[in-house]
Amino acid sequence: MFGFFRPSPISQVGLLWKTPWRMSKSRKLRARLRLKNVDDVIATVESSGVEVAALTRALELPTEAEMRAKDKYTIFSRTDRNYRKGMHKVPKWTKLTSRENPAGF
Repeated sequence: MFGFFRPSPISQVGLLWKTPWRMSKSRKLRARLRLKNVDDVIATVESSGVEVAALTRALELPTEAEMRAKDKYTIFSRTDRNYRKGMHKVPKWTKLTSRENPAGF
């Protein structure tokens, strides 16, 4: 197609998805709230008396209050410099758990 609605080549556009290199305050707040909500659900299921293998695994993970800020907002990455990258760089980061990282990182 020629004219106004001609698709532009990707090479002239630049990056398609622009993610900031640092998490904003509001993203960090929502991440903390998400962690607290998960902690509340785990505590509720535990108090109900149900015994499930997933619950025992979830109880072994640290709570939001026990986690360091480094573990809340970054995740281990063996390809990244300093072996850490921002949590928001991970695909579907709101659906994954970031509570366990290798020892020493």
